[in-house]
Amino acid sequence: MVGKRHYRNELLASKADPARVEQPITHTINASSQELAVDLASTEQSRHGVIIIEDVFDFGVVQPNEAPTKQLNIKNIGTEMVVILYIRFSSDTGVFRVEDAKRNYILVGESTTSTTVQLTHSGENRGRYEDRIEIHFQMRSLGIEFSITRRVAAIIGSVSDHEALQSTEPCRKPRSNGQMENSRRKFYAGVPPQIFSKIKWVRRLGEYPPPSGKLDLVYQEGLTTQQATEITREEFDVQDFDVSSYSRYMQCMLWIEEEKARIELEQYNLFSADMNPVRVGYELVVLGLAEKRPSVIIGDSILVRESGDEGSWHQGFVYDIRDETVNVRFNKQFIGIKGQKYDVVFQLNRLVFRRMHQAVTYNPECSWIAFPTPDRPFGQLVERLTDMPLVFYDRKIQSNPPQLHAVTAITCLPPGCIPFIVYGPPGTGKTVTIVEAIRQILDKDPGSRILACAPSNAAADIITERLSSLNTSVLHRLMAPSRSGSVNTISKDVLKFTRINKHDVFECPPKEELEKYRVIVSTCSSASVPYGIGVNPGHFTHIFVDEAGQATEAEVMIPIRTCLGENTKVILSGDVKQLGPIVRSPVARELKMGTSYLERLMQNPLYNETEGRNRTFIKLTKNWRSHPVILKFPSDEFYNEELEACADPTITHSLRSYHKLSRKDKPIIFHGICGRDMRQASSPSYFNKEEASLVKEYVKNLLDEKGLRLKPADIGVITPYRAQVAKIRSLLGSFAKETRVGSVEEYQGQERRVIIISTVRSTQELIDFDVKHTLGFVANPRRLNVAITRAQALLIIIGDPFILSLDPLWKSLINYIYLEGNPLGRMINWDHLVPVDRTENLENARRTEERNRLIELIRRAAERDMGGDENNEVGAFQRPYREEE
Repeated sequence: MVGKRHYRNELLASKADPARVEQPITHTINASSQELAVDLASTEQSRHGVIIIEDVFDFGVVQPNEAPTKQLNIKNIGTEMVVILYIRFSSDTGVFRVEDAKRNYILVGESTTSTTVQLTHSGENRGRYEDRIEIHFQMRSLGIEFSITRRVAAIIGSVSDHEALQSTEPCRKPRSNGQMENSRRKFYAGVPPQIFSKIKWVRRLGEYPPPSGKLDLVYQEGLTTQQATEITREEFDVQDFDVSSYSRYMQCMLWIEEEKARIELEQYNLFSADMNPVRVGYELVVLGLAEKRPSVIIGDSILVRESGDEGSWHQGFVYDIRDETVNVRFNKQFIGIKGQKYDVVFQLNRLVFRRMHQAVTYNPECSWIAFPTPDRPFGQLVERLTDMPLVFYDRKIQSNPPQLHAVTAITCLPPGCIPFIVYGPPGTGKTVTIVEAIRQILDKDPGSRILACAPSNAAADIITERLSSLNTSVLHRLMAPSRSGSVNTISKDVLKFTRINKHDVFECPPKEELEKYRVIVSTCSSASVPYGIGVNPGHFTHIFVDEAGQATEAEVMIPIRTCLGENTKVILSGDVKQLGPIVRSPVARELKMGTSYLERLMQNPLYNETEGRNRTFIKLTKNWRSHPVILKFPSDEFYNEELEACADPTITHSLRSYHKLSRKDKPIIFHGICGRDMRQASSPSYFNKEEASLVKEYVKNLLDEKGLRLKPADIGVITPYRAQVAKIRSLLGSFAKETRVGSVEEYQGQERRVIIISTVRSTQELIDFDVKHTLGFVANPRRLNVAITRAQALLIIIGDPFILSLDPLWKSLINYIYLEGNPLGRMINWDHLVPVDRTENLENARRTEERNRLIELIRRAAERDMGGDENNEVGAFQRPYREEE
């Protein structure tokens, strides 16, 4: 047993040799996070014979209606009397408390006492909570005070949801497929589906292989993005982007991006997979196919060989896709055996890349379309066109000046003018405007022939549906054969404008027949088909590209450069403040591949606000979607306060009775919740169980609240990570299958009465927090803009306020909701009335704040003399964390 004499002797000896006394706190304020962690752990050590029996207070997952307790047992195994001065928590989480603080409780030698730690919370306090309980002691006989701490943790939420979402494997890197890659250079060629080969091509599509060896230099291991970019510029000679280097520069970006896509596709190669013979071909199960991970379409090529075999591969082609099962067929040389295991390599489909190469290298005479100049014709100022008589198909346009002006201006464009832009912020009806303009052109110009394109099939289908009153002899929806397996998901109003052959495969009409249609609607990629079958450039009088901001410039150039004539009029619609092109390669992004053609044009002086507005572009400003309170923040933040809320109040104000809205006329909620972002198995994608469970709770009570009359399809859930999409879908599957859960990209152009956003990212490790790495995907202004502008009547944002607020834009949004909306859950710890300084490094400020909090906790736990006199020799020898000079 250690007694009073031993402690006093130690302290006296320390006057001569301070190193003899244990100094658990050894670092300055500039200590690393690892050193701070060591010092923090030292605060849990027993001291002077005082022991805390419990190592940690972890309440686990606790139902919101429960308030469990745990006992804190303090034992004095020494002979000296110890006074428990007080017990406190390091932070103010609001969910932990000590029932009996034992203030000034005397603990004599060899005795034990206990107190109760209780979890206390309201129903809104869901999430993960961590804190430290500090027990402060005094030993009067030695003239010292000290503290011992214990970590306290709890998760407040649904126990069943957390069990259902339990991760089974930790995150690990995908298996390397280098050996498979080297082996696949030699294979027995397969036979592609014959039904895809019926088109009579007049102009053959080139292969456009990358220059030998250059990509190996760019993608060599160990290079930073900056180094790889410099090598790219040197090897491909792409220092400047101008008329003379345009084709070379664009091709360089395409090759760089293609190689990145191929590398990413390798991650999905299969080892020891089952491939079972069926009546025709073989069936192969590919997990993740439904989520396009990997992305496989009919007509794609795969390579297979028996597992363990070092010989040649056999090439097969995908003939059919059903959920996560593909039907693959080979040549006669391949004989598969049931039960045999196979290695599988997915081959990148280069068709779209080849079409983009063709577009950017063709028609050098049309350089003016890539770099418009003042010597080309312009549209007239719309003020001069207001007297033009038009009979509108959509009569609402007559009462909407920006739309009316846009339709009128497009109808009156001079031949061969520079591209005209319809700049359409969210919910302003840019597609409606484009469709009305097409109808007016058909009426006013009997010789007009229109090519209307969009980057995606979904967007092209919308154009077709809104033109469905046209005769099938006037409009043709050009479909890719690879979409044939999705016929059941396509609207009848679209299918009636397509052609399907006897094999139930979409086909293109012959050239002579295609040229008779006055309107052709297709994706940007499929727009190369008319050129390929012999339709001459200049055949189309008008080329429309809707949602042009979502496509790369090379993709938009497929319809433009292959179909453009000297007198063709090009009309683009989109929004540079919403999502841009998806670019995988960091090097390609450095080369500005992520800048769309639409955005690049808007940077041209011909399209500035002073000279270009209402002449080279028209900005739509009337929003027909969202409640005014939902619309105000994006309008102020992204659109110069120009957006005007014009939506039907019977929709936008329909959920004001929702019981969670304390401010009934302000239907926007920020529900603060601190969880933990996690990853599972080989997936790089994050999920957050606490947020997923809360999303489920919101969907359920929205549907259960009868006065709201909501159906599952009225609610949309947006989250940036595929893993979170999967977790939320699994929780909603039993009662809300029609509630669409998807990424921001999947929701562009969509709207729902209710939008719930789960932001996912959350961490307790604020000292080592890297905001760029952690929030880079979430803290994207365009992604934020799209997400919050999908909601019509109610917007609910679920996220960690202390992480999100490290981004100035997100902090501004949270402040706005505290001021104009309904904050719930974990409350913020800053003044929401103070404007956000956009120049301040919030990450460093928060890191410093967290560091100081830990330092202060460690200081409180440090041994100190009772009097606090810095001149007292015993008390003064240890003063940790003094600011260094």
